[in-house]
Amino acid sequence: MRVDDHRPDRQGPTKRPAAERLRALEGMDEKLTATEALRVALHHAVAELGGLGGMAHLTGPAGGRTLHLVVSTGLSRTFTQAWENVKLDTASAPARAVLHDAFAWSYPGCGRGSPPYPGDAGLASAPLPGPDGPIGVLSVLTASPTEPTAAEKAFLQAAARWAAARLRAAPQPPAVVARGASPALSGAQLQQALNTIMVGTWEWDIRTGDLLCSDAAVRIFGVEPDDYDGRVETWAGMVYHEDLPWVLAALDESIRRKGVFNAEYRICPANGGIRWVQARGRVLLDEQGEAAHLVGTLWDTTQARVALDRVGRALWHMSDGFVALDHDGRITFLNLEAERLIGPEHHPLGRVLWELPTVTAPGLERRCRRAADDGQPADFDIQQSEAGRCYHVRLVPVPEGVAVFITDVTEKRAGEAEQAAAARAAAERATRIGELTGKLASAVTIRDVVNVTADRLSSLFDATGLIVYRIENDRLISIGSVGYSQACIDCVQAEDPATIPPVSQALESRAPVFIRSPEEYLRLFPGMADILAASGKQAWAILPLLAPDHRIGCCILGFPRPRRFTDEESTLLNAVSGLLAHALERARLYEAEHARAQMLQRELLPRELPSLPAVTAAARYLPAVTEMEVGGDWYDIIPLSSDRVALVIGDVMGHGVPEAVTMGRLRTAVHTLADLELPPEEILFHLNDLVSKLGDDWYATCLYALYDPTTRVCTLAGAGHPPPAVLHPDGGITFPHLPANPPLGAAQPPFETVDVPLPEEALLVLYTDGLVESAESDMDSGTARLAAILKDGWRRIDGHAGEAELEFLCDAVTGTLLPVDLPTADDAALLIARVHAYDPRDMAAWHLPEDPRAAGLARKHVREQLSAWGLDDLAMTTELVASELIGNVVRHAKGPILLRLLRSRSLICEVYDGSLTTPRIRRASETDEGGRGLQLVAALSQRWGTRYTSEGKCIWAEQPLDAAAPATLHAAA
Repeated sequence: MRVDDHRPDRQGPTKRPAAERLRALEGMDEKLTATEALRVALHHAVAELGGLGGMAHLTGPAGGRTLHLVVSTGLSRTFTQAWENVKLDTASAPARAVLHDAFAWSYPGCGRGSPPYPGDAGLASAPLPGPDGPIGVLSVLTASPTEPTAAEKAFLQAAARWAAARLRAAPQPPAVVARGASPALSGAQLQQALNTIMVGTWEWDIRTGDLLCSDAAVRIFGVEPDDYDGRVETWAGMVYHEDLPWVLAALDESIRRKGVFNAEYRICPANGGIRWVQARGRVLLDEQGEAAHLVGTLWDTTQARVALDRVGRALWHMSDGFVALDHDGRITFLNLEAERLIGPEHHPLGRVLWELPTVTAPGLERRCRRAADDGQPADFDIQQSEAGRCYHVRLVPVPEGVAVFITDVTEKRAGEAEQAAAARAAAERATRIGELTGKLASAVTIRDVVNVTADRLSSLFDATGLIVYRIENDRLISIGSVGYSQACIDCVQAEDPATIPPVSQALESRAPVFIRSPEEYLRLFPGMADILAASGKQAWAILPLLAPDHRIGCCILGFPRPRRFTDEESTLLNAVSGLLAHALERARLYEAEHARAQMLQRELLPRELPSLPAVTAAARYLPAVTEMEVGGDWYDIIPLSSDRVALVIGDVMGHGVPEAVTMGRLRTAVHTLADLELPPEEILFHLNDLVSKLGDDWYATCLYALYDPTTRVCTLAGAGHPPPAVLHPDGGITFPHLPANPPLGAAQPPFETVDVPLPEEALLVLYTDGLVESAESDMDSGTARLAAILKDGWRRIDGHAGEAELEFLCDAVTGTLLPVDLPTADDAALLIARVHAYDPRDMAAWHLPEDPRAAGLARKHVREQLSAWGLDDLAMTTELVASELIGNVVRHAKGPILLRLLRSRSLICEVYDGSLTTPRIRRASETDEGGRGLQLVAALSQRWGTRYTSEGKCIWAEQPLDAAAPATLHAAA
């Protein structure tokens, strides 16, 4: 009877190709033990054949007529007990595979004398090839009595060949005596050790399989002589399962070579525990020169080991790791715990400790040698971040070298071996669940959560469709789907969950709902046939997504064929629904918080750049993409007196709302300090003080550029920030050298400044490091790319730099350096400003004497200049303002005195002197003869103020001009 319809789909979308599995086998560590090699081969063979489990048998040594079970995977103890010893004269698949040295297949009832197995399964076996014939067999218990395909047979045979090769090359476990013995023994100790040895003899008839043992040998096995049956199978059943593969291989090799057998291995006596024995023997030949018998001696070495070194026994079993090193750092002794920490597969005995690949402790060699040279103990910690463990290491110098004590100072792991054995059958699924958990934990947006769920759940449960619905206003809204048609999504979209029985049942029961077939679906929900027809699936799992206080939504998994859901799958899907619900809720809260943070940052940055006579500017801010967080990058343009302008850019290190708030505080502080007309170096001084008070973990970079259109000089002061780029009108580009000032919060004032003359109509480009620096590009290569982009953009706009052209340049720079399809780890800011200069015809300046005549001369100069400019209407107020300001200089300050008029959007009157005194308005009483000059200036001016220069100060006052007044700052053609 054919049962193909019940055969598992071995060609599913998640199955690893056979060639890839073979490459994985070939890439395995060459130091695998025999048991490990057989288990790995079984794991891949079971997975490739879609089996329920697997077994590995080895023949008795050459000529043996019994197969011994040495390794099994995925099968219960009850099942494997019947297969522990398989006679070669049975018709079972393993026996036939060895006898005929070929692939063998059996199903229930087809093999005489075969141990039983389930009626809906089959057994596929492939021999393990050896030099003189098979040395064993790999078997896979399939889920169907249908014979495997040719490709599956070929893979099983290839896995068997690989396992056989590794079995012959596998290292034997190092003897504990070699690890624990002292390098030298006294005569008394040696005699005591010899006295504790119990020696027995044995003889094995290779042809019949009879194993004759002396009474002493039988007692070593923990069996009374009267209870021993003389069968080699009885002896094989007592050998420790990890040692049996290589002991059988060693016996077979000695018989094949007709030589000597020598092995020390572990046995499991009938009275319990584990005992070490040493066996030695030699092959006896018959008249034809063939191996007939193997005779030898056997003795118990367990107690001898203890007698060899009592201190070593205590160290061997202590809970802390202990390693003894000689003067060259070579390991002369290590106990069980140290071997576990270092890794027994690296065979550490006799090797230099710090040269082992698993020992990652920087400076260990230097510390060990210093402890030995100084004769003083040393203590230090080793943090293993990958394993999440921390070990305390104590080095104690001893005459023979150094003793190393290793203590796990984190919580102890308990029952690792038992847990690993219990989880072995579900290792692959557990790994995928772990991957899903990790991916969900790192998913920060709802879209990320849906993508991770679709990718991982589909492969984990062989699903071909997934829809995630979120409940909004008592309606189901799809937030992501894979493998479902839009028609199916629309059948549920915008519906009340109560009107969809499967969803309603899952949400009310707070447990997944499983539908195993379309027939079951129609039986349970007869009124939902339209959804069934639209879905195109054959089985479903509806997972409720619930928060503690509300319903989030549901997730619907679809499967391509009817299926049964096991208890393990039900438990896993229930757990997955909780993980998914938690991830979606966290993502919803994150997106809401991120939206608020972005809104906060947008409010803290300039909404629009001011239109100023001295500069035309455009700017961009691009938030980081990979972190999905707001940052601390910012820029600003601040108008100052006399049409000067401050261009500022900065970067608060880090990402998040605190950094954005700190950025807003710094921007506000810069505005305040700039309004006080402080020079750039003093502004950075105060900003550094502000950042330092935030704490030791706060740092920020800043570049402050003060441009004066009357002199065309830009004064730059930076704190850990990249230098600006200056694009000249001819297309050349330079990066002015800035003094190496540290970032704010770490700097030590004073801050140095540099004056950079700017050509008329040049472009000043300010940027943060996120624009030019990344994990793939350093600062130098990034600034070189920036220069190339600016030059190319300048050619494309043909040297014209109005507002539209500057916007184009910003887009060209950001679009090339930070393309939208590539995620960025840091936010970036860009500010491009075209500088304008005063026409000399719009400036007039006069040096005045330091005596009362200065006021009269000032009025005369003002009157004549305003007449020349066609501003006679402002002559009277300007004369009064100028005379009052100069009068204050004559009475309260000192020279030299300079009067300057600037014609721009306003009429600016400036008076320079050599004093640092600050003029202030004060209220004059009715009897005072003076004190009203600054009040008069304030009343006649639109605004006025004071700024300090390197030679003294400047008092300035502005008066508005009519709209018809000519423009003053000009742009070169």
